[in-house]
Amino acid sequence: MAISRRRFLQHSAAIAAATLPLATATTAYGANERVRVGVVGLNGRGRSHLKGFEGNVVAICDCDLNVMGRVGEKLGEVDLVQDFRNLLDRADIDVIAIATPNHWHALMSIWAAQAGKDVYVEKPVSHNVWEGRQIVNAARKYGRMIQTGTQIRSSGSIKDAVEFVQSGKLGAIQYIVGTCFKRRGSIGKLDKPLVIPDHVDYDLWCGPAEKRELFRPKMHYDWHWDFNTGNGDMGNQGIHQMDVCRWFLGAEELSPRVMSLGGRLGYRDAADTPNTQTVIHDYDKAPIIFETRGLETPPYRDSRVGIVVQCEQGHVLVPTYHDAMAFDPDGKEIKRWTHYGNHYGNFLAAVKSRNHEDLNADILEGHLSSALCHTGNISYRLGEKQPLAEITAAVAENPQMSASLARIVEHLKANQVDVSGPTLTIGPWLSMDPQTERFTDNAAANEMLTRPYRSGFEVPDLSA
Repeated sequence: MAISRRRFLQHSAAIAAATLPLATATTAYGANERVRVGVVGLNGRGRSHLKGFEGNVVAICDCDLNVMGRVGEKLGEVDLVQDFRNLLDRADIDVIAIATPNHWHALMSIWAAQAGKDVYVEKPVSHNVWEGRQIVNAARKYGRMIQTGTQIRSSGSIKDAVEFVQSGKLGAIQYIVGTCFKRRGSIGKLDKPLVIPDHVDYDLWCGPAEKRELFRPKMHYDWHWDFNTGNGDMGNQGIHQMDVCRWFLGAEELSPRVMSLGGRLGYRDAADTPNTQTVIHDYDKAPIIFETRGLETPPYRDSRVGIVVQCEQGHVLVPTYHDAMAFDPDGKEIKRWTHYGNHYGNFLAAVKSRNHEDLNADILEGHLSSALCHTGNISYRLGEKQPLAEITAAVAENPQMSASLARIVEHLKANQVDVSGPTLTIGPWLSMDPQTERFTDNAAANEMLTRPYRSGFEVPDLSA
């Protein structure tokens, strides 16, 4: 790494959360004053952060020195910092932009808020339900602007489509189907643990998660498919579409009932997240059905990575990150929206206004949509493999789950997956009190609302 032309801040001793400076005042910005950003996590979405905050970035950070060195060489005079905690007490940084693996999102957001920084945090905002709520608490307690990286929330076209549906132009919503159909191959499996290279601070990389040996060939990105650090594709790509489903429905709390079924099918590898999954959130107004497919599959009603809002008098299709179309009962297009927005620009404007209601994706919205992914995964992880006939009988009284199961079976057969035996896992129906965000009927499920944290990396309880 040719990084001698920049200041490089070496790894420092751990900074306990209790010693972090607490935010006691907000910064007043002039109209043309630059908001200074430190970007943490430089693979994947981190590159989008660098582009979105171009001209504002003063420091970059990654546990992997090689990744950071490559990015740093392209940026010019910015600071390179391996341990993000060295950013927290710097007066020349106003915002921490977080594009790390999921298991770090909550604690990093909270520590940044406690240190008086505003935060732009990637989706899902949390690794579990409880810690997502603690980020919301931190934002309100310390008066910080925390934007969720669900950039679809800044799409004017989808905002207009939501208003169109909620105004009753197509009648009442009957159900919403979200789809995350992205081809994902096997991540492989090693016979012995992956050797972590010296240029990676693996203890820091693990942070709040359990420090485990890895039996996959790649450490980066494939953490998505390990429940210790990720949340599967529903919590990776699908969180965008889950958020839009909830937006159309106008649901401002978690679903009162949830159930999931699926499996990791078509290959065997080191991952433990499903590549074939259906989750149903049984809201009183209308159900949200969310389908994930990692094997080759055709779209559902022209939705591959998108949503279909079925109403009494037609439906709305959101097939992309920005566009939306409305159709009458005969399938004729009656309206189309194509108006985009700047999610990063919206965040920077809210940082200056100091009003979290100016955010298009305030952390509360991010928490609720992320938590819908988590509760669906909880049902799945508590499930058991059962014969197809028993699963079919178990969902027979729910027309939407029954139809989704039929689509799963057709999908698996098309991919030469044998579904005759106990292939699919079906999870229990879980009832939740949306006010307390705890399940009312399953102690094991409640234990999975949070996780054990490693010493020095505990997510603080800010509910008081």
